[in-house]
Amino acid sequence: MTITNEQVAEYTFLKALRGDGYYPLRLIEKGAVILQDLCVRIERDRPADLPALYALTEEATERFNALQEEFWAADSEIETVARDEIATDFYFVAQAYGFPSADMEDLVEARDW
Repeated sequence: MTITNEQVAEYTFLKALRGDGYYPLRLIEKGAVILQDLCVRIERDRPADLPALYALTEEATERFNALQEEFWAADSEIETVARDEIATDFYFVAQAYGFPSADMEDLVEARDW
């Protein structure tokens, strides 16, 4: 499924991490795919309220939790800059899909990074 939300389709996920040699590009791309997959799920499943949205973001956050292992294996990690960028992108997604009252911390509550 293609993302139909124009604002999201034109957005570059994890932009602040790109070009920083500390973060392997292949892992940044995997993170971007997690966020794109979240957008596809939102468009397909159309969460009716914040709890439904948070259920979808929890699944995506769990995928980032698993990706942390790959960052460690590459002598990198999801540290302060990456955590902020990931959470900011989750928040962007919530806003773009009409959830203005979404809480950034609640969107990534399941994180272990």
